[in-house]
Amino acid sequence: MARRRKGDAVSGWINLDKPRGLGSTSAVGRVRRAFNAQKAGHAGTLDPLADGILPIALGEATKTVAFLMDADKAYRFTIRWGVETATFDEEGAVTATSDARPTAEAISKALRAFVGEIDQIPPAYSAVKVAGERAYDLAREGVAVDLAPRKVTIHEARLIATPDPDHAVVEITCGKGTYVRALVRDLAVQLGGHAHVSQLRRMRVGPFAEASAITLERLEELCDRGAPLEALLPVETALDDIPELAVTAEDAFRLTQGRSIVLLPRQVETLRAQRTRTVSARHGGKIIALCEMRAGRLNPTRVFHLT
Repeated sequence: MARRRKGDAVSGWINLDKPRGLGSTSAVGRVRRAFNAQKAGHAGTLDPLADGILPIALGEATKTVAFLMDADKAYRFTIRWGVETATFDEEGAVTATSDARPTAEAISKALRAFVGEIDQIPPAYSAVKVAGERAYDLAREGVAVDLAPRKVTIHEARLIATPDPDHAVVEITCGKGTYVRALVRDLAVQLGGHAHVSQLRRMRVGPFAEASAITLERLEELCDRGAPLEALLPVETALDDIPELAVTAEDAFRLTQGRSIVLLPRQVETLRAQRTRTVSARHGGKIIALCEMRAGRLNPTRVFHLT
């Protein structure tokens, strides 16, 4: 007999505005406790020194986390010129200094070289695995880490402000795997100096943006007064770019049983026109399953059990 999970069977997404100083795992734990949820997870780690958007999945929404990991992200960060640290942020020890203070024009021009698909070497203090171990664990032990460059995509990079000669504020939109600290490291090299990230805010992860975000304090306040659903977003929020297909009650039942269903010719043509094989099957306003289309049939890959 399967052991019953502790907590409530609550499902959905929380678009959390994570505060600075709190780790992603700790943030997930506080959200899970606030809802007394059986299961929780997050889509994309946000460092303790950073603040901003941290999408947290509860219950059945955890089945959609993988679809958010590949989503584009947007960041706003402040560069501190003249000081390089071991971690390329405020946490690390100072490793180098320089007198170079690039002008706004020079910064804007240099940023253009980083737009598009580029090769980027992750920072030594990163979650990249080396022989089964995290790079940051090896770096903290004093082990020299030789990380290979990876292809990342930066869609846009623009200078927002230069409040004083020591600082510059930049915003970027980028694809998965992009390290802001590595970008600042490489930008400083190109400009003939040293720098690190002094402030970092994530403004967007896929469909999760600042406009709909909620602070941890506000969320816990809603939960304390018995109104947690006000902050809960639908399970399918992370699936905004996946086409939906309405199915009959009979087909919905088959999908929940893990069985495939036959598509009508017009449905096949519609999905082919959208150039995707992944489909969100829905019935009665609820998501039933994520499916893959093969040979005119829908095969369920993730089944949702929503009440």
